[in-house]
Amino acid sequence: MEIPQHFRFKKVLMNGDSIERTLKRMVHEFLERSKGGEGLALVGVRRRGDVLARRMANMIAKVLGKKVPMGVLDITLYRDDLSLLAQHPKVGRTEIPFPLDGKRLVLVDDVIFTGRTTRAALDAVMDLGRPQNIQLAVLVDRGHRELPIQPDYVGRVVPTSLNENVLVFLREVDEEDKVVLVEEEDVAG
Repeated sequence: MEIPQHFRFKKVLMNGDSIERTLKRMVHEFLERSKGGEGLALVGVRRRGDVLARRMANMIAKVLGKKVPMGVLDITLYRDDLSLLAQHPKVGRTEIPFPLDGKRLVLVDDVIFTGRTTRAALDAVMDLGRPQNIQLAVLVDRGHRELPIQPDYVGRVVPTSLNENVLVFLREVDEEDKVVLVEEEDVAG
């Protein structure tokens, strides 16, 4: 994936190795808090959160010697800015092949910013079942929350200005692993 034209590259925040180490650390935190993974399930927010959730589920399977349930959540129709996205937004599939009721659910996303994506994901999850609890795991927290939502597990905190953005590239989607900081270019000139 390339950096969108209206952004200027500033720096690489994480490379493939640091992403992998960060995910392993977060997985160990999940297992510690869930007392060995009992009732644990992961649900990734579609487009990159699902990739991260799948990687984490594989790591958990290696540690525990057994698989934990893992699903994919598309939140498109739950977004509060749906009318601003496109006249005909592309809706992906939600694939959660297990009952959510009673699970210790970890919702996984790549970047948290305003909290609105997480709010939409929570609404979608609650329409599908009633987990025992829901925790949020994000690879990057860039700040600027508009809603009272905070992640339980954070890979890296990256303070940003409002004209900066954090882009996550993953090999399953983008052919490479890296997290970069970009800045909006001044188009006024």
